[in-house]
Amino acid sequence: MHIHYLSEQNSILNHFLAEIRDTTIQKDSMRFRKNIERIGEIMAYELSKTLEYKNIDVQTPLGVKHTTAIAKPVVLCSILRAGLALHQGFMNFFDNAENGFISAYRHHYDKDDKFDILVEYQAAPSLQDKNLILIDPMLATGQSIVAVLNKLHLEQSRSVGTKEIHIAVVIAAPEGVEYLQKNLPENCHLWVASLDDRLNEKNYIIPGLGDAGDLAYGNKL
Repeated sequence: MHIHYLSEQNSILNHFLAEIRDTTIQKDSMRFRKNIERIGEIMAYELSKTLEYKNIDVQTPLGVKHTTAIAKPVVLCSILRAGLALHQGFMNFFDNAENGFISAYRHHYDKDDKFDILVEYQAAPSLQDKNLILIDPMLATGQSIVAVLNKLHLEQSRSVGTKEIHIAVVIAAPEGVEYLQKNLPENCHLWVASLDDRLNEKNYIIPGLGDAGDLAYGNKL
């Protein structure tokens, strides 16, 4: 798996990352969503540099310009509900992309720290010969992302023929990155805005930022 750590070089990305972690700024949910959206835009731009392009001609009022365009269609797929704000940032740049949505959550079957990942609702277009960008703000254990990709490929058959798979996360734990390396194909790309220290005993990212879905859309039952 190819891993891209975007915060290793100083840029405005680190400013937005600092704001989404700040407990005072987090109280403004609209600003939190907007910062996540901005991070998505930056990640979309960096990711776009690695896609396959084709030559095209554009007719202008005064002549023809030879330039390039993305060769294969893009599908943006977000894990509900936390991925929605990040999804918007990617959609601002990949404005011709098809869009998919899928749910995944931790089911604590014994009311303790042990859990299974349940993947239920999904609405996604065909992935055949397209670039799939799977979007989720937090990469903790990595189990949700693997379960979602397995679900998508199972529904469309294992021979789905996706052109490329890109996974975009804002904050990741080393344990989650390692899990993806062990369980996903080598030709996948993982895009990480910021790599954090570790997971705690409850499998939450430290220092992290809290629950991205709650911060963006309010507390859930």
